[in-house]
Amino acid sequence: MSTFDFDKIIPRENTDSVKYDLRTETFGRADVLPMWVADMDFETPGFIRKAVIKRAEHPVYGYSILSNDYFDAIIHWVKTRHQWEIKKDWINFSPGIVPAINFSILTYTQKGDGIIVQPPVYFPFFDAINSNGRKQLDNQLLNKNGHYHIDFNDLEEKAKHAKLLLLSHPHNPTSRCWTEEELKTIGEICLRNEVIIVSDEIHNDLVLPGFKHRPMATLSDKIADITVTCIAPSKTFNMAGLATSSVIISNDYLRKRFRKTLEQLHIFRGNFFGYVASTAGYKHGGPWVDALMKYIQENFTCLGNFLQTSLPSIKLTPPEATFLAWLDFRGTGLSDKEVKTKLIHEAKLGFSHGPVFGKGGQGFQRMNLAAPRSTIEEACHRLKKSFA
Repeated sequence: MSTFDFDKIIPRENTDSVKYDLRTETFGRADVLPMWVADMDFETPGFIRKAVIKRAEHPVYGYSILSNDYFDAIIHWVKTRHQWEIKKDWINFSPGIVPAINFSILTYTQKGDGIIVQPPVYFPFFDAINSNGRKQLDNQLLNKNGHYHIDFNDLEEKAKHAKLLLLSHPHNPTSRCWTEEELKTIGEICLRNEVIIVSDEIHNDLVLPGFKHRPMATLSDKIADITVTCIAPSKTFNMAGLATSSVIISNDYLRKRFRKTLEQLHIFRGNFFGYVASTAGYKHGGPWVDALMKYIQENFTCLGNFLQTSLPSIKLTPPEATFLAWLDFRGTGLSDKEVKTKLIHEAKLGFSHGPVFGKGGQGFQRMNLAAPRSTIEEACHRLKKSFA
């Protein structure tokens, strides 16, 4: 039995929570059960909160530096959890993964350059490309009987016209944990076409039992030389509000260019609460993450069994990683608009609308399962009442 209480209900209303306090603006009503924004409804681990409170008790909140403890904790975590030996000098601070993606686009591409994405995919990828005046190249994922695959022939063609590939790894929202073979093929295509890989590995620690995350940069020295890896404790330990992430770049030339962008924007120093929380998480968080992913797997099982027996017209994409369920509503015979309206105004459920994830998102909804089991069961009850 886990010593961590993932069943505990934490009231989050009126805490300036995006997920809870923006429901009216997002869904047109405040009474939906919010299962959209990808943070957890679990407590941030006690060992992290304790470390932050201890630092907060010091009466001066002045400029701070990244301590050796901070770097050592990241290095140790990445080595023990992902068998990747990184060096302190490779680690660059960013206030988040999405900012890091934008910094990478500014660093390695020019206006009009092609950037590959693999939709349906995390929609800020599109914003980062288009708001910076770059050209979006879609390498559409192939959905074969509910399992997503990469169209490598199309990727090879798109790579001829691209400078950068934004890789969601593990993939949001489809929950794919890319295999070593798939990653090697991606890497080889990018090497042949001189395409830099920006690998968003924010969900790297959130892999379900039976699957294994392989950092893109560990596949070969040559692939590492063209890879910019983005990681963060934000999803892992439910601390996104502390805006702290790492960009790992082993290639000297790519790293110097990235740091020049950070220096030009004067973004190389975050807040010390983020440093303290990250250090505590990476030092002490192993057992917590293991227990978390066991609980998340049970939530997936709960949802999957329910859909299979009570709502077979709605299908769960086989989960491999993340805490995000990708639900196929196409079997209901309803349009995207009808599904969205029914979810919000009948079921009173706030999901992420599939089409925002780009082509291939039509007919789907993303549901956040990082919540107490009772919340998952309530969501199932509401789905049954509205869609049965």
